[in-house]
Amino acid sequence: MMRGSEHAELRAFVAISDHGSFVRAAAHLGMSASALSQTIRSLEGRLGVRLLNRTTRSVRLSSAGERLLSRLRPALADLDAAVAAVADARETPSGPLRLNASRIAAIHYIAPFVGPFLAAYPEVKLDVVVDDRLVDIVSGGFDAGVRLGERIAKDMVAVKLSGDLEMMIVASPAYLARHGTPRSPHDLGGHRCLSYREPTNGSPYRWELDRKGEKLEVAVDGPLIVTEPEMLTQIAQDGAGIAYLFAHQVRDLVASGALVHLLQDWTPAFPGFYVYYPSRRHMAPPLRAFLDFHRRSAHHRQSPPAACGMPAN
Repeated sequence: MMRGSEHAELRAFVAISDHGSFVRAAAHLGMSASALSQTIRSLEGRLGVRLLNRTTRSVRLSSAGERLLSRLRPALADLDAAVAAVADARETPSGPLRLNASRIAAIHYIAPFVGPFLAAYPEVKLDVVVDDRLVDIVSGGFDAGVRLGERIAKDMVAVKLSGDLEMMIVASPAYLARHGTPRSPHDLGGHRCLSYREPTNGSPYRWELDRKGEKLEVAVDGPLIVTEPEMLTQIAQDGAGIAYLFAHQVRDLVASGALVHLLQDWTPAFPGFYVYYPSRRHMAPPLRAFLDFHRRSAHHRQSPPAACGMPAN
């Protein structure tokens, strides 16, 4: 039977092969380079073979080291998987789960299944902070965040929460009768556009348009700028100007003729909301339960209610 010290020696050997350096491997293992060197000497002495060819500048596996590594990796992976499976099976999700979400995501994609989730996991305490600003979830002490896919850093693990989304540029027939109909994004500069203030820096939101890869960011101007975009649907219906809103907010109004869909080929679908977190390793059981519960839920495959505003992280 393998002793604990022998297991540690084999782990140390794998770490050196992974990092290609005693110094980097020692930092990864939380020990000194000299202690790691002694560990490898002990392993080589016990096995009676040289596993590593060392110079002042490089570390390479010997032929014996290559053979050991090829057998050792799958064995250690199986061991890790067995331990993780037992730990997951015996640990009931409990304790705090802190999420940071934009307002739209919180209302339309989290709230609908929070009740059933808490009923299924009564020992989890869910703490949802609603903030349209894009925050650093790690420094903020959050387990995960919920944002539009395009806003998430590439080094994060992201799990899809909603289907793809689409925007619509709309105005009332009365407005168009008075001011004319824009035929291209450049025409928007001569119109009364209803604007929205960016939650992160307070600047006016530039309308993001895309036609077959031709991307534009249009700085619009008009009689109104708000921090609460939900106001704009009614104001657009009243003929005050042109608005840029989520399609599911105004689709029924367009179908009824209350609003007219403008520049249709400039607003293609884009990735929707995702739950994101820093790493799959050492995931807190409440977060794992939340993600698993969401996968089992059919809510993310349904269209959300028509009651939210413009892109907000």
